Amino acid sequence: MLRWIKQKIAELKRKTLVLIYVYRDKRTPFLSKLLIAIAVGYLLSPIDLIPDFIPILGFLDDLLVVYLLYKLAESFISEVLIKDAEEKMQNKPIRKLSKNWIVGGIIVVIWGVALWYFFQFFMTNW
Repeated sequence: MLRWIKQKIAELKRKTLVLIYVYRDKRTPFLSKLLIAIAVGYLLSPIDLIPDFIPILGFLDDLLVVYLLYKLAESFISEVLIKDAEEKMQNKPIRKLSKNWIVGGIIVVIWGVALWYFFQFFMTNW
């Protein structure tokens, strides 16, 4: 079971790199870019459905949510675009990912608003 999880995580890392190249391509549809951004945001977010400190389930929820978002994003992307991205990845690997403070700020704002509404609901109904 643990070997299978490690294999899927390695596959997910490879797909992540390919989708970074797809995301940067101007031919990529907006919906696919949005789904990729949500998946990466979920991976980078400190708040998960199941916390990562729970041994196996913590990583399985990341794997499942991100995998489903990637598959959905791939359904809107042409095969030619994915093959081009795989070729670019092999010929010109990414050395360092640039920091996107705007996306990070949006994620923080979304979580902040969600927590604020949760807190307001909790305080009014207690």
